[in-house]
Amino acid sequence: MTKKRFQGTGTAMITPLKSDGSVDEKTLRRFVDFQIDGGIDMLLPCGTTGEGATLDADETDRVVQIVIEQARRRVPVIVGAGSNSTAKAVHATKRAKKLGADGVLSVGPYYNKPPQQGYYEHFKAIAEAEDISLIVYNVPGRTGGNIEAKTMLRLAEIPNIVAVKEASGNLGQIMDIIRDAPSHFRVLSGDDALALAVVVLGGDGVVSVVSNEAPAMMSALINAALESDISRARELHYKLLPLMNANFIESNPIPVKAALAMMGMIQETYRLPLVRMSEHNREKLSKIVEALGLLQTVHYESSRRD
Repeated sequence: MTKKRFQGTGTAMITPLKSDGSVDEKTLRRFVDFQIDGGIDMLLPCGTTGEGATLDADETDRVVQIVIEQARRRVPVIVGAGSNSTAKAVHATKRAKKLGADGVLSVGPYYNKPPQQGYYEHFKAIAEAEDISLIVYNVPGRTGGNIEAKTMLRLAEIPNIVAVKEASGNLGQIMDIIRDAPSHFRVLSGDDALALAVVVLGGDGVVSVVSNEAPAMMSALINAALESDISRARELHYKLLPLMNANFIESNPIPVKAALAMMGMIQETYRLPLVRMSEHNREKLSKIVEALGLLQTVHYESSRRD
């Protein structure tokens, strides 16, 4: 099938770090190729999974530059540029556009807990401030507030608000958006475990964590679902489900970075306040990664070393 823009599998990318905590630029470039070679359709750096909250402005710019350079227009690059300050979100969005991003992912304002009209005015102000595609990110579990379907549908009428990453976990709400959204508006699951259900219900894909570790399998799952090959999609869903769940046994991105380190893709380094996962959970994660055959991915990374 020919995919529409912002349809399919997007990876909420980790940010590889060196042991001293600085960005590992060479590994980041290899990781971009690993993702694109695996068939993903979009790259989303500097979000939650990319520890965007602990990257300073210069580091964020450098990560975005590297991802855009290495992607070489093969897939769109959508930059995490949200804030609970509308003015700061506008500034981050303008910076992403200047760097050459294809779009921004803008999270619902956290901590402030605005009313629904506040959500609407926040995203409207960002969209009107810069001519760039904007994907709204609804994740009540992290922000403390939910962007309701009626509000999202109002936002969908703004021309450059092109999609939602829906991580409310509320399928009823997601179905209301899918049913009533304009044809140009993409509905992307923000939960790997619900991605198949969202696509079968008429959604457009996923912004995925598990595709960091298994881009080829997750891309194949979403492609099969979009092509109505439900049997194949279901098979891949249940194959990946243990890893989807294990990626959240501790705060994201702790497990996914631990798994990628097991695979030989990155060094296992985090920015405080994130820390290495417990040994008990590490043992469970290791068994799942091994059972999926992902430890062989080390051969990919090793083959691309200078």
